[in-house]
Amino acid sequence: MKTIPLLAAALLSLSTAASAHKPFLVPSSTVLSNLDEWITVDAAVSDDLFFFNHQPLNLDSLAIVGPDGARVPAENTTKGKVRNTFDVHLVSRGTYRIGTDASFVLANYELNGEKKRWRGTAAAFATEMPAGAKNFEVSEGSNRVETFVTSGKPTALFKASGVGLELQPVTHPNDLIAGEAASFRMLLDGKPVSNLKVIAVPGETRYRDRQDEIETTTDADGRFSFKWPGAGLWWINAATKDNHTTLPQAKERRASYAATLEVMPN
Repeated sequence: MKTIPLLAAALLSLSTAASAHKPFLVPSSTVLSNLDEWITVDAAVSDDLFFFNHQPLNLDSLAIVGPDGARVPAENTTKGKVRNTFDVHLVSRGTYRIGTDASFVLANYELNGEKKRWRGTAAAFATEMPAGAKNFEVSEGSNRVETFVTSGKPTALFKASGVGLELQPVTHPNDLIAGEAASFRMLLDGKPVSNLKVIAVPGETRYRDRQDEIETTTDADGRFSFKWPGAGLWWINAATKDNHTTLPQAKERRASYAATLEVMPN
């Protein structure tokens, strides 16, 4: 039987700035001026932003979407003990959306008097549960982690997938300036989600005593904005839960979103 990795358990919990483990993707550059450039992306889950001290971010669901909406392959992927890395060849001008989107089912149950845990896909749940299992507690989860990179002139971003918690930029995510406001929308299954708390945390948390997060809440149209206090890499995060499950045995669905954004000095 499959066991639940620590990452899965951490990501299923509703994320906050104070939570120990934060998933992130960090590109070597977010804005490039020349055509035919390369970037390297670090993928990790760590206690500190953006410092590698816990474990790598799983890349099984990695998707890189180019300016024309077509998939771009990750190259030179390396799996490490505290981070994974991959390269992206930017052969077209415009904005690239780089992210992972993991969906899974978590189940707690009893078998022969012992408590068990299981993690897998919704399709595997019916076939992998052992005979005699009882007292199920089943939850569904989805976790999206992404970042944005632009080569040359920024281009419009792509339509939402309509699955899980997603960010829909209003202000372009590669055009963020310290001291200026930037607007976004949060969507859940393609529809605006209101009254959702969204936080933004500046990087380098290892070197200060406080998270220094800023917080806001989405309006009725799912819209929110941040006025960035300073330049640098920022981590934004939101999470929600509901009962819109696909498995009849599941009573709850949790969805989280995290993104790395670079804010430039004014």
